[in-house]
Amino acid sequence: MTSFKLNGMPVETAADPEKPLLWVLREDFALTGTKFGCGIGSCGACTVHLDGDPVRACTLPLGSVEGAEITTIEGLSAEASNPVISAWMELDVPQCGYCQCGQMMSAAALIRDVPDPKDADIDEYMSGNLCRCGTYNRIRAATKRAADLKQA
Repeated sequence: MTSFKLNGMPVETAADPEKPLLWVLREDFALTGTKFGCGIGSCGACTVHLDGDPVRACTLPLGSVEGAEITTIEGLSAEASNPVISAWMELDVPQCGYCQCGQMMSAAALIRDVPDPKDADIDEYMSGNLCRCGTYNRIRAATKRAADLKQA
């Protein structure tokens, strides 16, 4: 049995400890906002927070999150009041939207760590998140807007 906090709630699962966290979230907890993109941790579509830090859920074995706090896009804000979610909606960032949950999870960590991010900060934090539609300019603008909303 693996026990951890998921979006602020204590949970436990009997899933195989070697099963990637991504599939535990999607299949066992029906949290489908975390997407499968590449399966090797390169695209960022599966980004979640592990004790506040962005990680790739597709390569993270369930057993390694014992006792940890996992936050998914669903846990970022149930009411969409999170500044990142608000900024993404305000600036109409997604095109296809597939990568956007991972993008938002990385942006949330960025504005927590760097309250007034510059382009170089955004490039560094977001470098592991790929967008096949190329909405990088809107992602950058929304990240800056989210930082402004958080400070307000």
